[in-house]
Amino acid sequence: MDRQKVISRFADADAGFEDAREAVCAHPECSEKAEFRAPKSRETLEEFYWFCLQHVREYNAGWNYFAGMDDAAIEKSVREDTVWRRPTWPLGVRPGAATFHVPLGLLGSEAAADPAKVRAGEVQRRSMTGAERQAMSELGLEPPVSREEVKTRYKILAKTLHPDANGGDKRAEERLKSVNHAYKTLRDSDRLT
Repeated sequence: MDRQKVISRFADADAGFEDAREAVCAHPECSEKAEFRAPKSRETLEEFYWFCLQHVREYNAGWNYFAGMDDAAIEKSVREDTVWRRPTWPLGVRPGAATFHVPLGLLGSEAAADPAKVRAGEVQRRSMTGAERQAMSELGLEPPVSREEVKTRYKILAKTLHPDANGGDKRAEERLKSVNHAYKTLRDSDRLT
Protein backbone atom coordinates (compact mmCIF):
# COMPACT_ATOMS: atom_id res chain seq x y z
CA MET A 1 0.00 0.00 0.00
CA ASP A 2 1.52 3.33 -0.95
CA ARG A 3 1.92 6.22 1.46
CA GLN A 4 -0.96 8.34 0.13
CA LYS A 5 -3.43 5.48 0.54
CA VAL A 6 -2.29 4.94 4.13
CA ILE A 7 -2.64 8.64 4.93
CA SER A 8 -6.08 8.87 3.32
CA ARG A 9 -7.18 5.72 5.14
CA PHE A 10 -6.21 7.18 8.51
CA ALA A 11 -7.86 10.47 7.56
CA ASP A 12 -11.06 8.60 6.69
CA ALA A 13 -10.90 6.71 9.99
CA ASP A 14 -10.38 9.96 11.91
CA ALA A 15 -13.25 11.59 10.03
CA GLY A 16 -15.47 8.64 10.88
CA PHE A 17 -14.42 8.89 14.49
CA GLU A 18 -15.21 12.62 14.59
CA ASP A 19 -18.63 11.92 13.08
CA ALA A 20 -19.18 9.16 15.63
CA ARG A 21 -18.42 11.53 18.51
CA GLU A 22 -21.35 13.63 17.40
CA ALA A 23 -23.60 10.60 16.82
CA VAL A 24 -25.83 8.90 19.33
CA CYS A 25 -25.40 5.33 20.56
CA ALA A 26 -26.36 2.63 18.06
CA HIS A 27 -28.41 0.80 20.70
CA PRO A 28 -32.10 1.34 19.78
CA GLU A 29 -33.21 2.55 23.22
CA CYS A 30 -30.24 4.81 24.00
CA SER A 31 -29.73 8.48 23.20
CA GLU A 32 -26.31 8.95 24.82
CA LYS A 33 -23.29 10.13 22.91
CA ALA A 34 -21.50 7.36 20.96
CA GLU A 35 -17.79 7.33 21.84
CA PHE A 36 -16.80 3.67 21.51
CA ARG A 37 -16.64 1.52 18.43
CA ALA A 38 -17.28 -2.20 18.04
CA PRO A 39 -16.79 -4.34 14.91
CA LYS A 40 -19.87 -5.18 12.87
CA SER A 41 -18.79 -8.68 11.85
CA ARG A 42 -15.85 -11.03 11.42
CA GLU A 43 -15.83 -10.42 7.65
CA THR A 44 -15.87 -6.62 7.92
CA LEU A 45 -13.56 -5.75 10.80
CA GLU A 46 -13.05 -2.23 9.44
CA GLU A 47 -16.75 -1.31 9.78
CA PHE A 48 -18.03 -0.37 13.21
CA TYR A 49 -21.07 0.27 15.31
CA TRP A 50 -20.69 3.22 17.68
CA PHE A 51 -21.97 2.86 21.25
CA CYS A 52 -21.93 4.53 24.61
CA LEU A 53 -19.74 2.90 27.27
CA GLN A 54 -22.52 0.80 28.80
CA HIS A 55 -23.74 -0.61 25.49
CA VAL A 56 -20.28 -1.24 24.01
CA ARG A 57 -19.55 -3.36 27.09
CA GLU A 58 -22.77 -5.33 26.57
CA TYR A 59 -22.07 -5.74 22.85
CA ASN A 60 -18.48 -6.89 23.42
CA ALA A 61 -19.54 -9.33 26.13
CA GLY A 62 -21.89 -11.06 23.68
CA TRP A 63 -19.76 -10.79 20.53
CA ASN A 64 -17.83 -13.90 19.52
CA TYR A 65 -15.38 -13.68 16.62
CA PHE A 66 -15.55 -17.45 16.09
CA ALA A 67 -19.37 -17.74 16.18
CA GLY A 68 -20.65 -20.06 13.45
CA MET A 69 -17.26 -21.68 12.78
CA ASP A 70 -16.54 -25.37 13.37
CA ASP A 71 -13.41 -26.59 15.17
CA ALA A 72 -11.44 -27.09 11.95
CA ALA A 73 -12.20 -23.55 10.74
CA ILE A 74 -11.23 -22.09 14.12
CA GLU A 75 -7.94 -24.03 14.11
CA LYS A 76 -7.22 -22.87 10.55
CA SER A 77 -7.92 -19.25 11.46
CA VAL A 78 -5.67 -19.40 14.53
CA ARG A 79 -2.83 -21.01 12.54
CA GLU A 80 -3.15 -18.39 9.78
CA ASP A 81 -3.07 -15.57 12.34
CA THR A 82 0.06 -17.07 13.90
CA VAL A 83 1.99 -16.37 10.69
CA TRP A 84 0.14 -13.14 9.79
CA ARG A 85 -1.83 -14.96 7.07
CA ARG A 86 1.32 -15.48 4.99
CA PRO A 87 2.06 -18.74 3.12
CA THR A 88 4.31 -21.21 4.93
CA TRP A 89 5.97 -24.55 4.17
CA PRO A 90 7.92 -27.16 6.15
CA LEU A 91 11.43 -26.25 7.23
CA GLY A 92 14.02 -27.16 4.61
CA VAL A 93 11.51 -27.26 1.75
CA ARG A 94 10.97 -24.31 -0.55
CA PRO A 95 8.13 -24.47 -3.05
CA GLY A 96 9.46 -24.21 -6.57
CA ALA A 97 13.04 -24.97 -5.54
CA ALA A 98 14.69 -27.45 -7.88
CA THR A 99 16.10 -30.62 -6.38
CA PHE A 100 18.43 -32.87 -8.28
CA HIS A 101 20.74 -35.79 -7.70
CA VAL A 102 24.43 -35.40 -8.53
CA PRO A 103 25.71 -38.77 -9.76
CA LEU A 104 29.16 -40.15 -8.96
CA GLY A 105 29.84 -37.53 -6.33
CA LEU A 106 30.42 -34.73 -8.83
CA LEU A 107 30.41 -31.11 -7.69
CA GLY A 108 32.33 -31.73 -4.48
CA SER A 109 30.32 -34.38 -2.68
CA GLU A 110 32.09 -35.83 0.37
CA ALA A 111 32.39 -39.30 -1.18
CA ALA A 112 34.14 -37.87 -4.24
CA ALA A 113 36.61 -36.08 -1.96
CA ASP A 114 37.60 -39.37 -0.30
CA PRO A 115 38.20 -42.19 -2.81
CA ALA A 116 39.27 -44.50 0.01
CA LYS A 117 35.82 -44.18 1.56
CA VAL A 118 34.19 -44.98 -1.78
CA ARG A 119 36.35 -48.08 -2.14
CA ALA A 120 35.65 -49.20 1.45
CA GLY A 121 31.91 -48.82 0.78
CA GLU A 122 32.13 -50.96 -2.34
CA VAL A 123 34.10 -53.66 -0.53
CA GLN A 124 31.64 -53.70 2.39
CA ARG A 125 28.62 -53.81 0.06
CA ARG A 126 30.02 -56.75 -1.93
CA SER A 127 30.79 -58.74 1.23
CA MET A 128 27.24 -58.33 2.60
CA THR A 129 24.47 -60.87 2.19
CA GLY A 130 21.20 -59.92 0.52
CA ALA A 131 19.48 -59.66 3.93
CA GLU A 132 22.18 -57.31 5.21
CA ARG A 133 21.92 -55.07 2.13
CA GLN A 134 18.13 -55.01 2.60
CA ALA A 135 18.62 -54.10 6.27
CA MET A 136 20.96 -51.24 5.28
CA SER A 137 18.32 -49.97 2.88
CA GLU A 138 15.61 -50.25 5.55
CA LEU A 139 17.67 -48.08 7.90
CA GLY A 140 18.54 -45.65 5.12
CA LEU A 141 22.30 -46.21 5.34
CA GLU A 142 24.99 -46.48 2.69
CA PRO A 143 28.24 -48.40 3.14
CA PRO A 144 30.79 -48.07 4.59
CA VAL A 145 28.98 -48.18 7.92
CA SER A 146 30.18 -48.91 11.44
CA ARG A 147 28.24 -50.57 14.24
CA GLU A 148 28.03 -47.21 16.01
CA GLU A 149 26.42 -45.56 12.94
CA VAL A 150 23.89 -48.39 12.71
CA LYS A 151 23.06 -48.04 16.40
CA THR A 152 22.69 -44.26 16.15
CA ARG A 153 20.42 -44.51 13.10
CA TYR A 154 18.33 -47.21 14.78
CA LYS A 155 17.80 -45.04 17.87
CA ILE A 156 16.64 -42.10 15.76
CA LEU A 157 14.20 -44.24 13.76
CA ALA A 158 12.92 -46.02 16.86
CA LYS A 159 12.12 -42.70 18.53
CA THR A 160 10.34 -41.27 15.50
CA LEU A 161 8.39 -44.45 14.68
CA HIS A 162 7.41 -45.38 18.24
CA PRO A 163 3.60 -45.67 18.70
CA ASP A 164 3.66 -43.09 21.51
CA ALA A 165 5.18 -40.55 19.11
CA ASN A 166 2.70 -41.36 16.32
CA GLY A 167 -0.58 -41.70 18.16
CA GLY A 168 -0.84 -45.43 17.43
CA ASP A 169 -0.44 -45.11 13.65
CA LYS A 170 -0.44 -48.66 12.25
CA ARG A 171 1.87 -47.81 9.31
CA ALA A 172 4.49 -46.39 11.69
CA GLU A 173 4.13 -49.47 13.89
CA GLU A 174 4.73 -51.79 10.92
CA ARG A 175 7.70 -49.71 9.81
CA LEU A 176 9.12 -49.90 13.36
CA LYS A 177 8.90 -53.71 13.20
CA SER A 178 10.87 -53.66 9.93
CA VAL A 179 13.46 -51.32 11.46
CA ASN A 180 13.82 -53.58 14.52
CA HIS A 181 14.38 -56.60 12.28
CA ALA A 182 16.93 -54.69 10.17
CA TYR A 183 18.80 -53.56 13.28
CA LYS A 184 19.00 -57.11 14.63
CA THR A 185 20.29 -58.31 11.26
CA LEU A 186 23.06 -55.70 11.15
CA ARG A 187 23.88 -55.89 14.87
CA ASP A 188 24.78 -59.53 14.48
CA SER A 189 26.74 -59.00 11.24
CA ASP A 190 30.51 -59.59 11.09
CA ARG A 191 30.86 -57.30 8.08
CA LEU A 192 30.49 -53.99 9.91
CA THR A 193 33.54 -52.05 11.03
